[in-house]
Amino acid sequence: MTLENQTLVTGFILLGFSDLSPQLQRFLFLLFLLFYILTVVGNLLVFTILTVEAALHTPMYFFLRNLSFLEICFTTVTVPKTLVNLLAEDRSISFFGCALQMYFFFFLGCEECMLLGIMAYDRYIAICNPLRYSIVMSNKRCVHMAVGSWLICIFLQFGQVTFILSLPFCKTKVIHHFFCDIPPVLRLSCTDTYLNDIVRLAASIFFLLIPFLVILSSYIYIISTVLRMHSKDGRSKAFSTCSSHLTVVTLFYGTTMLVYLQPSEGYVDERIFAVFYCSINPMLNPLIYSLRSKEVKGALRRRMWEKSLSLFRL
Repeated sequence: MTLENQTLVTGFILLGFSDLSPQLQRFLFLLFLLFYILTVVGNLLVFTILTVEAALHTPMYFFLRNLSFLEICFTTVTVPKTLVNLLAEDRSISFFGCALQMYFFFFLGCEECMLLGIMAYDRYIAICNPLRYSIVMSNKRCVHMAVGSWLICIFLQFGQVTFILSLPFCKTKVIHHFFCDIPPVLRLSCTDTYLNDIVRLAASIFFLLIPFLVILSSYIYIISTVLRMHSKDGRSKAFSTCSSHLTVVTLFYGTTMLVYLQPSEGYVDERIFAVFYCSINPMLNPLIYSLRSKEVKGALRRRMWEKSLSLFRL
């Protein structure tokens, strides 16, 4: 390969949804904007309620508070730039901007995988070993698990993204996606990416498949324990506390696994599934948890009632 072909790439072009008609792009802009507003407002509301309500300072809601904060950051990494590109003619992104977007997307996505796994473990201990719950899931241990998962994702994803962006890029600068994702960026490299594909697949197995197996095994034990309960009310309560988490897990893992456990060349349109885990899932999570949790709904009603009374006093 000639030296001229291995030019220094200073930026990329995000193709996004430019293959659609201008009318459809404007419609998508309004849709993404609506999803983004609902995501930020919904997750911020859940985060605030779980922070100020002392009765909800339990391990389950501690991790849910982490998830709400994470979802705000996660959707902010990709959606604002997507909104700009849906209206602007210039869809370029600098090399540094692409690197930052890729890093934070995978760092936060990795954290969500681990957090969902920890939340499943929390439900397993609460239902299968209730007498040991306060010891196993003590406040100190919950903080250690949360901080540990954040640190693991921060450092490991930094290594993976650095490894990918150190490749020479001498093909087209057009990324066939609406954000800087690893598979479409790898396709732009003019060198053999076999090793990068192996690293990418290994990372996907570690951050996607292993937490998913933890979740799956936890719920096998949970279902087995619940079915042995003699009390109908006990079974109903146990399933109720787990159903919201199972819904979130199904939505998140169902879309991400189809994209990141496939070959780098891909056999699905990554953009379609990315809309789900980048925009729709973060919007639905607070609705799923708040609508299914009596404690969260009760705390929200109390705070709204107190706020209304304070306004009347004024």
